[in-house]
Amino acid sequence: MAMSNNQPLDLNKNNEQKPLIEIKNLKEYFNINMGLFKTKPLKAVDDVSFTINKGETLGLVGESGCGKTTVGRTILQLYKPTAGEIWYDGKKIETKEDIREFRKHATMVFQDPYSSLNPRMTVADIIGEPLDVHKMYATKQERQDKILELMGHVGLNSEHAARYAHEFSGGQRQRIGIARALAVNPDFIVCDEPVSALDVSIQAQVVNMFDELQEKLGLTYLFIAHDLLVVRYISDRIAVMYLGKMVELASAEEIYNHPLHPYSQSLMSAVPVPDPKIARANKRIVLSGDIPSPLNAPSGCPFRTRCQYATDKCAEAMPEFKEVSKNHFVACHRVEEIN
Repeated sequence: MAMSNNQPLDLNKNNEQKPLIEIKNLKEYFNINMGLFKTKPLKAVDDVSFTINKGETLGLVGESGCGKTTVGRTILQLYKPTAGEIWYDGKKIETKEDIREFRKHATMVFQDPYSSLNPRMTVADIIGEPLDVHKMYATKQERQDKILELMGHVGLNSEHAARYAHEFSGGQRQRIGIARALAVNPDFIVCDEPVSALDVSIQAQVVNMFDELQEKLGLTYLFIAHDLLVVRYISDRIAVMYLGKMVELASAEEIYNHPLHPYSQSLMSAVPVPDPKIARANKRIVLSGDIPSPLNAPSGCPFRTRCQYATDKCAEAMPEFKEVSKNHFVACHRVEEIN
């Protein structure tokens, strides 16, 4: 089941449910100035395909610089895709009108609650801004009622409405950002490392709130994160990225208990286990070397320069992203040999 530009990989073929989001062969390249009028493409996202069903949370993990955030921003058309297709609810997003309509149903919670909120706007104006942009109220009273309702959803009270973002803690600021994301009554939210800038004690509260909001409002998430325990807790399925490529995709339990790609195996071996006996028995797989620059990515498999199983074949061709067991997809030439 090879991936090609003509036949996008159907990662949903075993599921009767129609996907809400379909990403087909998505590419996002940035031209980098190399001097003397020369540019070189930085392949931030390179031929990535996946689907997300309605009401599902897909976790997206990988090292810094692997392209996770770029995937989220490109889906929402904050970056114009270099190539590939984005489908929402069975409709391809192509024209400016499509994008405008899509943004009434899809939104984003940003990583840094300190820099993503305008310091000159009150909380009410920050949350109300999407309502203003999409003209989603008839009267000022209706706007005010909607803002207070959104604040209630995220655990803020009406007294907070007239205050400014700098008067709040990190956790409260992220709640303001989440309320703003909910303003357009979206179906789909890209959560770009929404808890990484918060204290550990606050992270659990915010993650639980995402869970509750999903159940209450029927939301669908692309949850991008570094913390593998957080991803496991909130995700139904997990996708692993490395250097702009997707290397593994399976259910959360399957990825944690039976990772098949050497990179996924290394990531999962680093996850702390609360049981000391199991923790001592677990072998940590430490990768050699550093992640290569996306500007000078290795030929063939992007992971081969750090992989203990790499052969000449790995340098010659990028392995196809194929289904090796039911709903478990891996991109590795030697996946059957090493597992």
